[in-house]
Amino acid sequence: MSFSYDVKEEMAKHTSSARHCQIAELAAVIAFCGSLRKENGLDALVISMDRESLFRKCFTLLKKTYNIDDASARALPGKGDSNGRYEIVITDYDKVWDIFKGLKLIDRESSFSGFSHSIDPLLIKNACCRRSYLRGVFLCAGSMSDPGKGYHLEMVCESSEQAEQIAQVLSTFEIEAKTICRKKYFVVYIKEGSAIVEFLGLCEAHVSLMEFENRRILKEMSNSINRKVNCETANIAKTVRAANRQVEDILYLQKVYGFHKLPGSLREMAQVRLDNPDATLQELGKLLDPPVGKSGVNHRLRKLSELADERRSYDQ
Repeated sequence: MSFSYDVKEEMAKHTSSARHCQIAELAAVIAFCGSLRKENGLDALVISMDRESLFRKCFTLLKKTYNIDDASARALPGKGDSNGRYEIVITDYDKVWDIFKGLKLIDRESSFSGFSHSIDPLLIKNACCRRSYLRGVFLCAGSMSDPGKGYHLEMVCESSEQAEQIAQVLSTFEIEAKTICRKKYFVVYIKEGSAIVEFLGLCEAHVSLMEFENRRILKEMSNSINRKVNCETANIAKTVRAANRQVEDILYLQKVYGFHKLPGSLREMAQVRLDNPDATLQELGKLLDPPVGKSGVNHRLRKLSELADERRSYDQ
């Protein structure tokens, strides 16, 4: 299973003990999974989802918040490779009305305001309720990438109002989220690893949080090692190119100028470099008599290269 699947399974197991938090989470679930349709000639509230764990949690929330024990609940079998659809169907008019009033989906004219709008701010005025709301939203509309591959968490909304509200709620916890329109949907997303960790903590997915951190640490260690290896490889390649160029310059001087015309320090340097083409500057310095530091070796080799360039321009 994917990391995102495991996160949702953990979140589905956690239900707040406070009724106001339960209502906030139920409001999120119904906002993203709820619909109205005719059922045996009656208007029914239908909550449809694709995950059994969310189906069980939603039924638990309905029992705890509105004492709905006689809701008609059924699971629809999946087709092909899908995991199936699960539905909770409530046909009792009075209970549907109680739910809508409790979730503030009834306006002043006693009309149903619809599911795709933002939920009433009063339902999430407390920080604990906002946590439960975010958990409900992610369970219904969220997904995230494997932290070993990249950092990306998103929640897909049907309206810009929903997306803006989610982003605003996240901002109250100092989590920066961005929104984007993707085809006909509005997506709220987080791409910072530390912000995703904070989000998992808010939703009380502590096991997933630790797993995310472990994978993030391994990924960052791997990236750090790769950067160091690449840097060292680049330095080695640069050193080899410089050594080859130095040897070419010295051989050219030996052929067209002669070592006997060189000053003693440069003549010794040229011979030591020819005898040790793979040595580093520090190693070359130790082979000179008396030994010379890296800057001194570099200075002498640069002088030899400058002299070779002068001879080439003269010969041309």
